[in-house]
Amino acid sequence: MQVLLRLLTFTACIALLNACGGGGGGNSSATPSNNTNDGWVAGVYDDASTFEDRCANPRSGTDPSTGNLYADRLGSAVDEKNWLRSWSNDTYLWYQELPDLNPENDYSSYITSRFPTEPNGYFSRLKTQATTPSGKDKDSYHFVLDSQTWYELSQGGVSFGYGIEFAILASSPPRDVRIAYSQNTSEAAQLGMTRGTKIIAIDGAAILDGNPDILNAGLAPSVSGEQHQFEVLLPGAQTTETFTLTAAEVAIDPLQNVKVIPTATGNVGYMAFHDHIAPAELALINAIQSLSQQGISDLVIDLRYNGGGYLDIASELGYMIAGNATAGQTFELLQFNDKYPNVNPISGQTISPIPFHSRAQGFSAPENQPLPTLGGNLNRVFLLTGSGTCSASEALINGLQGISFEVIQIGATTCGKPYGYYPTGNCGSTYFTVQFKGVNAAGFGDYPDGFTPAVGGDIGATEVTGCYVADDFDHGLGDPSEARLAAALYYRDNGTCPAAIGSQFTPQGGNGYPLGSAKQSLHLTPSEPEILKTPARLMRIL
Repeated sequence: MQVLLRLLTFTACIALLNACGGGGGGNSSATPSNNTNDGWVAGVYDDASTFEDRCANPRSGTDPSTGNLYADRLGSAVDEKNWLRSWSNDTYLWYQELPDLNPENDYSSYITSRFPTEPNGYFSRLKTQATTPSGKDKDSYHFVLDSQTWYELSQGGVSFGYGIEFAILASSPPRDVRIAYSQNTSEAAQLGMTRGTKIIAIDGAAILDGNPDILNAGLAPSVSGEQHQFEVLLPGAQTTETFTLTAAEVAIDPLQNVKVIPTATGNVGYMAFHDHIAPAELALINAIQSLSQQGISDLVIDLRYNGGGYLDIASELGYMIAGNATAGQTFELLQFNDKYPNVNPISGQTISPIPFHSRAQGFSAPENQPLPTLGGNLNRVFLLTGSGTCSASEALINGLQGISFEVIQIGATTCGKPYGYYPTGNCGSTYFTVQFKGVNAAGFGDYPDGFTPAVGGDIGATEVTGCYVADDFDHGLGDPSEARLAAALYYRDNGTCPAAIGSQFTPQGGNGYPLGSAKQSLHLTPSEPEILKTPARLMRIL
């Protein structure tokens, strides 16, 4: 039985960002100048700066991220691997658990679908092999991107693909693939391919049981202009339609469906927040200002597909939610490896808590602009979550809980990533390796298996007051009838979880425990989809 590859989670996402070209060269046979390799000695590490910018294939021209000329100079693939070895040993959070691998060896066989843009295969091995209590990889967030691709995504809010976020509800035959949401400006959205659209076939291959190579190629286009034919069942339709989609760069809408839902007990604000990227800063400011002017009494933020991004934006949002309750409080304190108990190894500055920012940090809004807040009207927030809620989104949950601001979690267990990194470039590749863990004002940050909505248990730690509710693809995000939003509105009025809502709502946890039980499964349930989102959009970055 053929399976729609779970590696799509990584291959599709890398491709959706940009073409999967290498960033820093491969095992070049060019003769290096100023070669710094004096031979590998196990356990002996030169300073990473010794090998920095010594590249097998040096770039020329101007670095768009700095405006300066590239610092690359001719070196070798061994120099690049030596830099990775020393840099990882210095800054990796679990450096004691790293293998010490000879940089002179050939690691090209480790360039896999998960690391397609790695120039020489070495970086993929520089991670811990330990697992969490649930059995998942302790470090499942280790990846590399072409530096230009990373710049376009993080600063410009541009993604490569169709502007569709695909959700795999079943990866093995009989398979089920839907659209979780579409970018508003995308060709797909204009054709009506929005949330709930069911993918029937791609290029003639049936999703149900067709050739996975054909399906993967269509879900993960690799070059701009590439076209694939999709047979789909649009929301509410009785018959299928066929569209040809062209892969291109598409602007990301980090915030969608900002609206006010009138109820008998007051107005409820809603927003679907998908990415903590630079354009989100201004979008969130405008949304909070608008909701404030409309006099909401409660706020629902849909984070079910928000994989994270800039931690400072999460801090800003925390302030805009809680207002004066954040005054003088810590949003998150970073903890690095034991070589750096007091100093940030990247910035060289003394480690100090990240506050709840009350002013814009200058991502897309003017720096130091005072931020609006709903804190005068709110004493709680409803957060809709799923397995795609990750990293900076989890930091928002943890940060608010750390100051005893009430968080009510509706949905499913989050991804479990209390870790983050400073994206670091060398020779055209930008590397992401876990460098810190974040803890809240109460000193808590141990949630490698995520936050779970529950009643009772260790509320305030990994279990958060709320209700387990399966994802609902029969309704749009922001529709009051959508199961997770409906459950939040019910809880708001009744203080308890509903018995059942809609065809997709399940009143049992994944292991049969009652709805909201503290004993419910920490793993994905059959109804919780896999979202094909780039690793670069599943992070906590500074």
